[in-house]
Amino acid sequence: MDDVEVRELRYFRAVAEELNFSRAAERLGMAQPPLSRAIRLLERRLGVQLFERTSRHVSLTPAGDVLFAESAKALDAVTAAVRRTRRAAQRVPALVVTAKPGVATDLLRRIAEAHPDPVEIRVSGFGEQAKLVRDGRADVALLGCPGDHDGLDVEVLLSEPRVAALPSGHELARRAALTCADFAGRPTPCWPGASAADRAFWSGQDVTRLPVTPGPVVRDGAQLMETIALGQAIGLLPASFAELGSRDDVVYRPVVDATPFSLAVAWAAGSRDPRVARFVRTAVAVSEALPRPGAVPAG
Repeated sequence: MDDVEVRELRYFRAVAEELNFSRAAERLGMAQPPLSRAIRLLERRLGVQLFERTSRHVSLTPAGDVLFAESAKALDAVTAAVRRTRRAAQRVPALVVTAKPGVATDLLRRIAEAHPDPVEIRVSGFGEQAKLVRDGRADVALLGCPGDHDGLDVEVLLSEPRVAALPSGHELARRAALTCADFAGRPTPCWPGASAADRAFWSGQDVTRLPVTPGPVVRDGAQLMETIALGQAIGLLPASFAELGSRDDVVYRPVVDATPFSLAVAWAAGSRDPRVARFVRTAVAVSEALPRPGAVPAG
């Protein structure tokens, strides 16, 4: 069988995401007939049918489902190789590290200050860190555990308990401590692109398996806190978030059975870059010297 080309995988993914050859061709900036021919050629070379086609409907076959999942990893690897190669050619290549705002970026700044090599910090959004490392936009990330760590090596730096964030005056605020069961049936914030495992972790369902009500969509910490303060949702957050987010209209209570939150340093699996190895050693040393998080401010 001939090798599959990167171009063919990009064509395939466009059709798989659109499930419409016309829209996929428009997205790719090409005519539909050449795209259809390219997909048929790819199917012949693989010896499998990737799409079920009718005059009104296009869908992935089981083989197409597998290629859709696996091709994302392959394209990320190719893109990452190109980006890292270009960075390596710079006169003084900086190690690109990323984290989302808050505790992670605060720790990242401390690590960068202690690290002997040049470091470029890129602030990223919820759930973006693993993707940035996989596709080469970043060399290292600080990210939460649990999470999507496929294709990454991970070293946990610190773990901490979690707390409930409640609007002041909320009925649950009268209690000294809560359990994950107290979140059942109540609205909890929704993060764009969160996996089912992410949603379960951030609502306590990973412990209780009880249903919760989807609350408003939030995209950053400031929006999250306003949503909670307005009484639109309650949150299950790392204890350190309570230290950073102290305000009069939000109170925090320990959640005694919540799965702890861990912060880890992550890099491309199998990386032999000595700069990455040095950064990981620095990250471990800096995190070990920090006081352990977990205090919950009174409120």
